[in-house]
Amino acid sequence: MRIGELASRSGVSIRSLRYYEEQGLLASTRSATGQRHYTTDQIERVDFIQRLFAAGLSSRTIAELLPCVESPSEGNSDAAFERMMLERDRLTAHIADLQRTRDSLDNLIAANRAHRETLQAAAVSQ
Repeated sequence: MRIGELASRSGVSIRSLRYYEEQGLLASTRSATGQRHYTTDQIERVDFIQRLFAAGLSSRTIAELLPCVESPSEGNSDAAFERMMLERDRLTAHIADLQRTRDSLDNLIAANRAHRETLQAAAVSQ
């Protein structure tokens, strides 16, 4: 199938499919005129890539995980597990940073609220 059909059947834009191919996540064969051709198996692969992106993984990380799918083995599975755990730890640290940032913003909001109340009380007493 050509790229437009893969895009339609997978629900992913042609631009995204080209990006996946540039990043080594997806492969196609080329016709004599240079058109990309994909197998029906690529629909499932695109779906898998989409799930990995939805999990917050970068294209580089996804490329590191694909050997587990392409060449299933205990070693590849272990490597994929370790990589996913590293990504989970990275996300956990990022979430903690975001929570600290939110807490700082909450403190600023509370200070602003107190200041506004002071201003309103001063305005009422005049």
